[in-house]
Parts: sequence; structure tokens; C-alpha cells
Amino acid sequence: MTSFDLSRYQDPLVIQRTLLTARTIAIVGLSGNPLRASYFVGFYLQRHNYRIIPVNPREAEILGEKSYASLREVPLAVDIVNVFRAPAALPGIAAEAVAIGARCLWCQFGVINEEGARIAEQAGLDVVMDRCIKVEHARYAGRMHWLGFNTQRVTSVRSGLQ
Repeated sequence: MTSFDLSRYQDPLVIQRTLLTARTIAIVGLSGNPLRASYFVGFYLQRHNYRIIPVNPREAEILGEKSYASLREVPLAVDIVNVFRAPAALPGIAAEAVAIGARCLWCQFGVINEEGARIAEQAGLDVVMDRCIKVEHARYAGRMHWLGFNTQRVTSVRSGLQ
């Protein structure tokens, strides 16, 4: 029995290529509650010109976009399936991501499931696991700030503390 090597799903080159080539991101588990991390991530991605598609059976619309009950109901091509669900749900979500022809299965912090990764990987999808898509986008797009937004300033000293 081999141990699960999580680092293989955190390759910076795969992350960069995925973020640079993707345009449409289905967010499974996107919440309509502005206080939830998934909402903030969806909002951030919209602000950076990604088309987000909410996948949440409990919501009709989130962030101005129609919400779908499952990935199979999404009528558009999806580049990234971004997952904000419990790890146990990942194998089913991975199978749906494969079925709709997504290019990448991206699992947020703590969403770690070896079987889900295997299903997506064996079908040819890139897999990113235990990484926040917003944090990684900010890292590689040069928009990382200690509060999580872009100040347009490159410095190691915060304003007012000089």
C-alpha cells in the first residue's frame, strides 16, 4: 500500500497554466452568503474576468449567475471545477467533472480525497488539491496583499507604519 502524496497535486506549473488558460469556473458548493469563503472566492474570480457558474441545489442565483443543482446540468463548457464540499463528496464530483469534459478538478483547502483525485487524473484532468484558487491566482497574478486585495503598491512596509 502506498501513501497518498498530496504534493503531486500542488505543482506550481500546473496551477499557473490552469489559471492562465481557464475562462469558465464551476464552483461546487458556492454559497449565497457573503460571509462564506466560497462567496468571497467567487466574487474575486468574477472581478478578475472569470465566468463563474454556481453549483448549489439550494440556491437559484448567486453573484448574478444562475445556480445549477449539479455539474451535469451546466449547459456551458467548464474549464475548472472548483470544489467547496466535504472530502467524502469528491469522488462523485470528480466523476461529474469527467462526464462534462472539464479540464481541471481544483479542490480547496481541506478538500482532500485520494479516490476523487484518482478518478479525475485517470480521465486526463489536471488535479489541484488543498489549495485555494483565489490565493493561487493572487500569488501568480501579483495581486497578493496582507488583507487579500491589490494595493497597487510594491513595498514591505505598510502605509502609516513608516
